[in-house]
Amino acid sequence: MSTNPYAAPKAQVADETIVLRGSFIPEGRRVASGNGWTWITDAWSIFRAEAGTWIGMVLLFAVIFIVLGMIPLVGPIASMVLGPVFTAGLVIAARTIDQGGDMQFSQLFAGFRHRFGTLATVGALYLAGFLAIIVIVSVFTGAGLFGLMMGATQPTAEDMVKVGAALAIGILLMLALLLPLIMAIWFAPPLVVFHELGAVEAMQRSFVGCLRNMLPFLLYGVVLLVAGVIASIPLFLGWLVLGPVIGASVYTSYRDIYFADDAAG
Repeated sequence: MSTNPYAAPKAQVADETIVLRGSFIPEGRRVASGNGWTWITDAWSIFRAEAGTWIGMVLLFAVIFIVLGMIPLVGPIASMVLGPVFTAGLVIAARTIDQGGDMQFSQLFAGFRHRFGTLATVGALYLAGFLAIIVIVSVFTGAGLFGLMMGATQPTAEDMVKVGAALAIGILLMLALLLPLIMAIWFAPPLVVFHELGAVEAMQRSFVGCLRNMLPFLLYGVVLLVAGVIASIPLFLGWLVLGPVIGASVYTSYRDIYFADDAAG
């Protein structure tokens, strides 16, 4: 294990021998708003280099999570805990291509071989945060709303108006609370596998990196939202391309925010 968590990443995964160039910036740097688009175009280039392997990886990824989703209670919990583990495999694959190496299908499972416990802890913290948000929103909207929605009482027209208003407020509140949680886990997998950070520290660094780059993330999110709508039209087949691009973009955005060229100081 590296004694310096802020050093440039070394060959930490058994099938990885390539290192990132440049100087690691632990807190992340602020980049231009237009870089949100660059993250996507760079991810597209990484996808195009090994399109077949990427599509196969994402298909298997989807199948695994669909199967997990069909298992009552345990499945959804496992999905949230294992999410960062699989994301780590995707960013490792993206790094391999970016640095001129040969991507391997088995890299999808690289997170199970390296830093699994820490990655799973990130997932567990995400799960705990998500459940806490559910509780907060439930308390805020009130038990009466859920009673009406579940048919526990016979709703009147006035009740339906109240339900609609409470539901809208609840959704907005949930989105507002989910955003910081998503910011905290977005870059956590690469920070864990490439820099040997602990789960909590990686999530803190991820949150700060995202917070410093709200404008590029806004552009990034709008572009992916439009792309997601388009990808969903032909029987969701477009997601065979968009899914890998999103996975690779986690790496390209991480590389852009947390690394600076040595020549640039």
